[in-house]
Amino acid sequence: MTRPGSGLRPFSIKAKLGTLVVISVFITTGLLIVALRTRTEFRFITVFSVIATLLITQFVAHGLTAPLDEMRAVARSISHGDYTRRVSGAGRRDELGDLAQTINRMTDDLEAEDRHRKELVANVSHELRTPIAALRAVLENVVDGVSAADPETMRTALKQTERLGRLVETLLDLSRLDNGVLAIKARRFEVWPYLSGVLKEANLAASQRRLSSGSGNHSRTDVHLHLDVSPPELTAYADAERLHQVVANLIDNAVKHSPPHGRVTVLARRGEHPESLELEIVDEGPGIPEAERHRVFERFNRGQASSPHGPGSDGGTGLGLAIARWAVDLHGGRIGVAESTRGCRIQVTLPGEVRTQG
Repeated sequence: MTRPGSGLRPFSIKAKLGTLVVISVFITTGLLIVALRTRTEFRFITVFSVIATLLITQFVAHGLTAPLDEMRAVARSISHGDYTRRVSGAGRRDELGDLAQTINRMTDDLEAEDRHRKELVANVSHELRTPIAALRAVLENVVDGVSAADPETMRTALKQTERLGRLVETLLDLSRLDNGVLAIKARRFEVWPYLSGVLKEANLAASQRRLSSGSGNHSRTDVHLHLDVSPPELTAYADAERLHQVVANLIDNAVKHSPPHGRVTVLARRGEHPESLELEIVDEGPGIPEAERHRVFERFNRGQASSPHGPGSDGGTGLGLAIARWAVDLHGGRIGVAESTRGCRIQVTLPGEVRTQG
């Protein structure tokens, strides 16, 4: 069975080589006819035929080898970590054009991965520096006798340690995301008590982080969290731990961008299929520009919307929404930014028992 695109295309290399053979045969035949009619010696005809064939072959060969030389140079640059060069023959309508497009796409992907790696190092370094410096200052003061090892001082040190733990957990989630080694363990559960517990944990975590130095929007306690589940006895089928990551990260992101004394609402409704679930997380912040909506779930994307505490004050790594999308994808569900007249509205759909991967 012939695969799509595996046949002879008008501008393929096979067609060009076939044309070369046909032209060479026609030249030789034509010169042979001329020799018979003009009684020219065959040795002259043979020389002329060979020269003409070589010239045409050289012309065709140059068109085939020049792109290969450029591809080799680009590949050598990639091997040395230079992702700025691209192959210029991507517009050709033959196999070399397809290869050039593939190399350019590969280079784009490698350049993006290299940029993400550098951003990760920069973000992690920034995130680690603040709690480590604060923890070191607290411990040095205790060792030098400047401050006593009282509960308040130890509580401050504990906050910094917890912040380090959260960062390490985020990095572990990222590692699982890249390796794809984590399977979901779905079960049936009641939605109201489950989401109520998630919201209580979010409020408790924000209250406990108030003493952390360098705290950002995620430690605010002025934002009201509201839960709306209908019907109240709603049940769903999903991996509770992975769903916790989704809801917690979406709430964290919504709180970051909420105005002072704003409101974040978590809505849960029954989906189309048995035990399926539809969630919405709605805030009253500045919202997400339409041009940015397709990028908000990419890694390290912190968005362009301003926050009440100034840009970059959230102290986040830009991984929360990427991890949320990963967890939703594990369930075979969907996540996206929906239209909203005010603030941001993110919709999550989990398929229940119909398409859940095990």
